[in-house]
Amino acid sequence: MEDDSTWLQAQARLERLIRDLPPETRLPSYRQLQQRYRLSPATVQRLLADMGRHGLLVTRPGSGTFTAPRRPPRRPADLSWQTLALGSRAGLGPDLERLVDPLPPDSIGLASGFPDERLQPLGLLAAAASRAARRPHGWSRLPPQGLPELRSFLAAEVADGQLTDQNVLIASGGQAALSAVFRHLCSPGDPVIVESPTYVGALATARAAGLVLVPVPGDAHGVLPDALADAFARTGSRVAYLQPRYANPHGSVLAAERREPVLAAAARARAFLLEDDWMRDFDLGAPTLPPLISADDDGHVIYLRSVSKPIAAGLRVSGLVARGPVLARLRRGRISDDLFVAPMLQQIALDVLTAPGWPRHLATVRRLLRERRDALATAIAELLTGCQLELLPGGGMHLWVRLPEGSSDADVTEAAAARGVAVTPGRASFPGEPPASYLRLSYAGEEPPALRQAVRTLAEVIVG
Repeated sequence: MEDDSTWLQAQARLERLIRDLPPETRLPSYRQLQQRYRLSPATVQRLLADMGRHGLLVTRPGSGTFTAPRRPPRRPADLSWQTLALGSRAGLGPDLERLVDPLPPDSIGLASGFPDERLQPLGLLAAAASRAARRPHGWSRLPPQGLPELRSFLAAEVADGQLTDQNVLIASGGQAALSAVFRHLCSPGDPVIVESPTYVGALATARAAGLVLVPVPGDAHGVLPDALADAFARTGSRVAYLQPRYANPHGSVLAAERREPVLAAAARARAFLLEDDWMRDFDLGAPTLPPLISADDDGHVIYLRSVSKPIAAGLRVSGLVARGPVLARLRRGRISDDLFVAPMLQQIALDVLTAPGWPRHLATVRRLLRERRDALATAIAELLTGCQLELLPGGGMHLWVRLPEGSSDADVTEAAAARGVAVTPGRASFPGEPPASYLRLSYAGEEPPALRQAVRTLAEVIVG
C-alpha cells in the first residue's frame, strides 16, 4: 500500500491531468492510469472517488469517467431581499456580540465577561469529564428539569433546608435562562423593569423578546426601593430584573436595609423579581448577604445561578430556582426551547462543584482577582487623573469608570481598540440615554502588568 507521500504525489499528478483536459473529456481507463502512475487499483479508485466528491469528475454508467462539465460563471448573489424579509429587531444589536467575539492577536482584553483561561480549574474539569463520559446515563435522556443530584446541590446552596430539587430547573447557561424567563413569563410589548445601568445581555435578551424596558435608578447600595415600587405601580410590570450582588457593570451590592423594602415592592405588585446571582462565587473580601430568595417565602423571587463564570465559559449550565406554578411554566417553556441540557455537562458541573479541590481553587481565583482589581484601580488612580472610579467593589470582575466631561465612550473605545486595548463602552449598559460617558473595565482577563499597560494606553487616548 502506498505511503502518504506517494498518495499526495499521485493525487497532484492526477489533478494536473484532469485540469489540463477539456471539460467532459473521457479519462483513460483504470488500467491505463495504474500503469502510467504505477499505482494499485485500490489507490486509483480512491483517488478518482475523492476527486468526484470535489466536483472534478463525473461517472456515467456504461460510458466511463469524465472531467466535469464547465459551469457557466454565476452572477453575484443578490441578498438585498433579506432586508425586507427580516424586518427590524432592535434587540439584536452588536453590544452582546462584542463581549463574546475573540480578541485580535496581541490585544489586551478589558472587555471580557469571563475570567481568562488561566483561572479555569482544568484538572478538575478533565477528571470530571472523564468520569462523566464513563457513566451510562451521561448519554441518556434526563428529566427535562435536569439532573436530580445537581438540582439538589443548587437548592441546598441557595437556601439550605428551605428548598429542594423540585424547586430547581437546569438551563443552558445564564443567557438561556434569562431568555426563558423573559419569553415565557412575558409577552411582546410587556414592560420589564431593569436597573440603570445593567447587564448588556439582559437588555439584549429583553429587547429581542419584544419587551419594553423600564429603567429604575440605583446607587452604590443597590437599586432604590422607592423607585422600584413606583415603577411597578406606574407600569403594571410583572417582572423586574435585579443583580443584588456586584451588579454588572458598576459592582454595587444591595444593602441589608434595602432588601426587605425591595421584596415588599414586588409583593405589593404581585410581581416577580428575577435575581441574577452571576457573581455568587466572587466575594473578594468579606462575604456578602445570602440571596434574596432565601428571605422570600411567597414565590416572588426567581433565582438564577450560572456555573459558567466560576468554572469555565464553555460549561453552559445554569439553574433557575423558584417556588410555585412559575417553575412549571418555565419548565414547559424550556422543553420547547431545547428539550433538556446535555447530561454530560450537568454531571461535569456537579462533579466540579462537589470536588474536594473546588474550595481551594476558588480561594486561589479570588486571591488573583483581588490582586488584579487592586492593580487596575491603582493604575486608574495614577494614570487616569481626569476619570472617576465611583466605587471600588468588594467582588465581581469589573470597574466602572466615568470619563471626563466632553469625552465620548464610543470614541475612546474605538481609539483604544485601534491601539490593541479592548474595553466596553458604558452606553451599552443603559436601557435609555446615558447620563454621562462611562467605560466598563474588566480585570478578570489579564494579569497586573497588562492591566497597567492598558490603562496607560487609555490615558494616551483620552488626553488625545
